[in-house]
Amino acid sequence: MSGDTPGSGLTASRRPFWTTIESPDGPTMQTSPFNPDDNRRILAAIIESSDDAIIAKDLDGIILSWNRGAERMYGYSASEAIGRPISFLIPGDQRHEFDEILKRIRGDQPVALHETRRLTKDGRELDISLTVSPIKNSAGQILGASTIERDITEQKRVEEALRGSEARWRAIVESAVDGIVVIDARGHVEAFNRAAERLFGYAAHEVIGRNVNVLMPAPYHDEHDGYLARYRATGVQKIIGIGREVTGLRKDGSAFPLHLSVGEVLIEGESKFTGILHDLTERVQLETQLREQSALTRLGEMAAVVAHEVKNPLTGIRGAIQVIGGRLPAGSKDVQIIGDIVARIDALNDLMKDLLLFARPPQPREASVDVLSLLKNVRDLLRQDPALRALRIDVTGDATVLGADAELLKIVVQNLLLNGAHAMQGQGLIQVVVTSVDGLCQIAIADEGPGISREVLDKLFTPFFTTKARGTGLGLSTARRFVEAHGGTLAIESPATGGTTATIRLPVRLP
Repeated sequence: MSGDTPGSGLTASRRPFWTTIESPDGPTMQTSPFNPDDNRRILAAIIESSDDAIIAKDLDGIILSWNRGAERMYGYSASEAIGRPISFLIPGDQRHEFDEILKRIRGDQPVALHETRRLTKDGRELDISLTVSPIKNSAGQILGASTIERDITEQKRVEEALRGSEARWRAIVESAVDGIVVIDARGHVEAFNRAAERLFGYAAHEVIGRNVNVLMPAPYHDEHDGYLARYRATGVQKIIGIGREVTGLRKDGSAFPLHLSVGEVLIEGESKFTGILHDLTERVQLETQLREQSALTRLGEMAAVVAHEVKNPLTGIRGAIQVIGGRLPAGSKDVQIIGDIVARIDALNDLMKDLLLFARPPQPREASVDVLSLLKNVRDLLRQDPALRALRIDVTGDATVLGADAELLKIVVQNLLLNGAHAMQGQGLIQVVVTSVDGLCQIAIADEGPGISREVLDKLFTPFFTTKARGTGLGLSTARRFVEAHGGTLAIESPATGGTTATIRLPVRLP
């Protein structure tokens, strides 16, 4: 169908841009009704109205056409640009790039969305994105190239600003002392800073993409997904916006206390949750120590009163029982009973001694102490016990002299050696090694016993806790108090393979 249709109201001067022809096979075909001159004018109008610079040049790079977009972008009029080589727009360090583009065009290879730089008339450099296509004649011969260039200077500036902002925020997050973890609405970790790596023992790449419950011990591990699901379903906040104490799980399987603060942010319509994690291990340990010290102070005051009130009567009772026993006839069955009573009174008296020793605040009377000599003296004293004849105690190491109360240290060492001897049932080897490191004298006492379970190890320094059939449970707690009174530390380790090592560390200083 062509021309005007009767009744259509269209004249020859108002013919439609497209004329539709029905194909006998069904599909429609569209063809332009304009003559070649019309088509050229339409194309020229499109080129002139474009905001992008549209430039045609020959294969030597000489500019053949220059639209208004190019005038606005570069500041040169068409008369100033046409006939000149395109190279006058190209910074010196980009000339090799121009030669490469011309080479590709001659080889009939278009260039798409290539980012580069160009110069304006006033000397400014623009960041541009260009697309270059070969211009061919009807025979397919390449005559030149058409270039569409878009100014992306502002876009690049914004992108650079965003990258800079992101880099600054990332630097802040990475340098934070507290752990920072970001998760999505499904609980998958999206960010894990360096402090979080130190807290949990995982590298970021080991955690990102995994469910955050890998950082939680049971039962929180299994409950966390339910918390997120309920929040998505109800919108009710249980922890968001507030802080609370929780328990974290390290890569090595150990649990530790944390303070967790959670915030929510919407990014592209999706909820993200940011957790800031502060390690409470030191604070919890300090609070525990303060509670223990307070309890020990009250316990010591009570023990001192009880021991004082009981010790003197015990001495009198023991003497009276011995007098009664001495009047019994030889061979009397009551003699054995008297002996048993005296033994029980002696055991109670030993308990009173331990209570008094524990209750008195240790005040070391420092003097020069040869550590090796002190250890050997205690060893020789223990050798006199018939029950320990099968026990061997080796003392080796540095000859260290420090300021300390020799009597208090003897009590500490004797307690630790006896514990090791009892663990080995009076036979085997205990190694005592003395070393000096970084201004500290270290005394390591290692036995070959069966070791100590984790549950017992955590309670060793608790007053009155003991695993012995007969014992007050005050030995280790008293020993630690004496060591700490010297400004030192006492630690006990027992690996799963067996054996126990007690380590005393004392500052090396002269009185």
